[in-house]
Amino acid sequence: MFKLFELSFMKHGAYCLALIGVLLGCVGCAEQDEFQHDQVGNFEALWTIIDEHYSFFDYKQVDWQQVHNRYRALVANDMTDRELFDVCGDMLKELRDGHTNLIASHDVSRYWIWEQWPVNYDERLIDEHYLNFDYKMASGIKYQILPQNFGYMYYGSFSSSIGEGNLDLILSYLSTADGLIIDVRNNGGGLLTNVETLVSRFIDGRTLAGYIRHKTGPGHNDLSDPYPYYFEPTRNHLHYLKPVVVLANRGSFSATNNFVSIMKGLGQVTVVGDTTGGGCGLPFTSELPNGWRVRFSSCPIMDPQGRLTEFGVAPDVRVDLDPDDRTHDALLDTAIRLLTAATAQ
Repeated sequence: MFKLFELSFMKHGAYCLALIGVLLGCVGCAEQDEFQHDQVGNFEALWTIIDEHYSFFDYKQVDWQQVHNRYRALVANDMTDRELFDVCGDMLKELRDGHTNLIASHDVSRYWIWEQWPVNYDERLIDEHYLNFDYKMASGIKYQILPQNFGYMYYGSFSSSIGEGNLDLILSYLSTADGLIIDVRNNGGGLLTNVETLVSRFIDGRTLAGYIRHKTGPGHNDLSDPYPYYFEPTRNHLHYLKPVVVLANRGSFSATNNFVSIMKGLGQVTVVGDTTGGGCGLPFTSELPNGWRVRFSSCPIMDPQGRLTEFGVAPDVRVDLDPDDRTHDALLDTAIRLLTAATAQ
């Protein structure tokens, strides 16, 4: 028997209103299927959970039945748990999805595509040559005003909660800057409510953040029509509406991917760097008969233009670091040039 579990990373905020239908729709699709508590039964339970609830088969052109046939031939009831785990983990990698993991007591399967790409981020280089090891920290955000009078914020994880009061203090300190650089390189994601909190400081009116779909049945194409969700500017708090550059790389994944896709649609924002790591499906979890859990993308989130960003958000200006240059960050230098040009107009 298996069942879907509720989203674990989002509990409040405007997203909740938009996603009540998602939660009801996705959970409503779950059936209490019975599988034998043996190696073959656990394999079949895993394959069936993904078959009935995963949301990107057509988008990724994955023939899941053919995948089943190939990997089922490798499964036998006399194999060890570790051997079964490895087969199942390899099967899930066919989905090419960083949100899809098999979780057991001894290991977690994973698909980290961004490990194959240039890092394009060196924290020590920035700390030493741009910040002179002199910066402030609040709510997981490192911030300072650069010599060119541009603010710099580095946010390393959307799992670090952002306090409204802390954000007021940060933006107050940066308010004299002529432009702002928001660096979310190597930010692997976290809480979508923190995305809303941060974005709400850079808008001055109700803003379309994207669209959401949810599963309506077990078929691969059983998805609801897209419906929009919006962000409102935060009330009674500081906003920053001057030119902004967002720095991203392949390590900007999940909630960070969502943040970049929304910010890119704002008129005063330019995205610089590499394509983000992707990950635009809301992850759910389910349990196999042996107690292992599987996490997977069930409900797609689209950008404000209605596009899926599962494979990433392309930058407005593509830039790579020079791995042989230990004193210059080409992405940060590009951001400074762009802000200089924007503020000179």
